[in-house]
Amino acid sequence: MTNILVCDDEQDIVSALKIYLTAEGYQVYAACNGKEAVEMVKKEQIHLVLLDIMMPEMDGITAMSKIREISNVPIILLTAKSEDADKVLGLTIGADDYVTKPFLPMELLARVKSQLRRYMLLGGGKTESEDTVVLGGLQLNHRSKEVLLDGEKVMLTPTEYEILRMFMTNPGKVFSPKEIYAHVWNDAPYGSENTVAVHIRHLREKIEIDPANPRYLKVVWGHGYKLEER
Repeated sequence: MTNILVCDDEQDIVSALKIYLTAEGYQVYAACNGKEAVEMVKKEQIHLVLLDIMMPEMDGITAMSKIREISNVPIILLTAKSEDADKVLGLTIGADDYVTKPFLPMELLARVKSQLRRYMLLGGGKTESEDTVVLGGLQLNHRSKEVLLDGEKVMLTPTEYEILRMFMTNPGKVFSPKEIYAHVWNDAPYGSENTVAVHIRHLREKIEIDPANPRYLKVVWGHGYKLEER
């Protein structure tokens, strides 16, 4: 059973999401504030979190930063249109995606399924041939879903992992933001180039000694990004 945590202080939203998700076969846990969400992730085997930003006791951004200290579980933010700055901050801290209220149930379910698919693959459970790619000090093993930088393990979210894998298996190739989004968020047409840019920046912070002067993941102005062959 796949377990999804829904955290929102609006009970009507929690109840509606529980109906949609249960109908798809998911086990749904509920929390009404960020503090409860963090405790739930600690206690239960949660596979995905739907997390509101504006909540009492502990807001969603704070809760997400605490969850990221203990888990790489996919997190989808539930945001209001007026919370653009919080969306960017959330993606920077470690959110995998966001949905703007009011949202269509089919859009939400598409995003949930996309994130769960990547998370289940990242967590192992599939038998596939050894697939190790090495570029400079970066090493990615697709069987163990492990990334090493100069011999040290790098903790990536499922989204960050898929972005890095795309680049490492295509060294030197330039990908536009739209191509990256189509590849990683393959349930499109949702999202934006800004979403990609924030994830690239966050990935750089984890694999670059100096993110402002990247050794590996470089911008090609007017075209997109590439992983430098070294």
